[in-house]
Amino acid sequence: MTIHVKSESATPANDWDRRGLPAWTYHSQALLDLELDRILLRHWQIVGHVNDVPKPGDYISFDLGPERAFVLRQQDGSLRAFHNLCRHRGSRIVTKESGHCKNALVCPFHGWVYNFDGTLRGAARPDSFADLDKHKFGLKPVELEIWMGFIFIRFKPGSQASVAETLAPYAAEMGSHLPETMVPTGKIWNGEIPVNWKSVRDVDNEGYHVAMAHPALQDLYGYTYRDTVYGPRLRVSKGTYKEGAGRMWSVRNYVKASTPHPALPEERRKLWAYYGIFPNAVFITTPETVQFYQELPIDVGRSIIRGMIYRYPEESRQQKLARYLSYRIDRATYEEDTQLAIWSNESMKSSAFDSFHLSDHERFLRAHHDDLRRLLPIMRLDEPPPAERMADVNAALQAEED
Repeated sequence: MTIHVKSESATPANDWDRRGLPAWTYHSQALLDLELDRILLRHWQIVGHVNDVPKPGDYISFDLGPERAFVLRQQDGSLRAFHNLCRHRGSRIVTKESGHCKNALVCPFHGWVYNFDGTLRGAARPDSFADLDKHKFGLKPVELEIWMGFIFIRFKPGSQASVAETLAPYAAEMGSHLPETMVPTGKIWNGEIPVNWKSVRDVDNEGYHVAMAHPALQDLYGYTYRDTVYGPRLRVSKGTYKEGAGRMWSVRNYVKASTPHPALPEERRKLWAYYGIFPNAVFITTPETVQFYQELPIDVGRSIIRGMIYRYPEESRQQKLARYLSYRIDRATYEEDTQLAIWSNESMKSSAFDSFHLSDHERFLRAHHDDLRRLLPIMRLDEPPPAERMADVNAALQAEED
């Protein structure tokens, strides 16, 4: 089978090591603890879209590792993010993935009441607390930024710039789809997959497998698929479909039904594009939709894949049909990638596994691994140190580089 992948500005093969991360990095709980602390919690994470929380009192919750947060629409229309943690005994304040609070936030454990701005309105049986200072017991805020209508939060301060600065090279192309005007097609979805979070990102970071593993995508745009670097840790994959394309039913009918928004420029009217967001998320644009998805670790061997598809508020029957057909294509791709991630992840426990040996077409994957190694140099070691020394060894290696 001929693989139709075009790489632009490809790094010469002899300029980098073709090996990926060592197998142990996918099965070490001590390393996952470091990844959470030094990478995932210090980088911006997508929570949802402003139109997921349209009314005052609407909220979305978001969990990552040991942290949990929620984003709440305020009475004045603004959005704020808080740690989902009552200041009394640590209970969750909101208990669902999304919902609505009428007039206040009420802890389900003992009934402490918080205003929408996070200030403590009152404790249950306040006379049982000696000198309770309400000003000291408000909900703790979480850093929040809105970009193109999407809500991002960051649990810990890091070296990463603002979302707007970080994703600036994507702004013109993403902006042409008017994502800030779009509305959700349902509730944010999530599903569990029995792999390390990096195995999900490994599959997603290269198009070398598209021709073999994704017949619908190959049928739709495989012959035009290309990878392009937009800047540090900014990598985009694109494919344009042709009129009359489609041996498969869903692809053939999608191409017939596809109805781009009138505002889209000509070069994006038949384009599917995937915008990587380091370390663990992707935006997808199609002529009818914008969506995001991300992988979040539950533990070292389990992850959540979470996302949502957004549509234009005024949608014709033709656009709705195209969106449904594109969803069928995406659903098949998701199932195929899930199986690939499982096979890859489990193989690294085998005594026969040596390491990855990466193609020139897998340069996005190699670059992603290099980015992880720069942030956690311990990932360069062929064998892991003892779990209790993981953080200290990594710190020593980082000090040598600095």
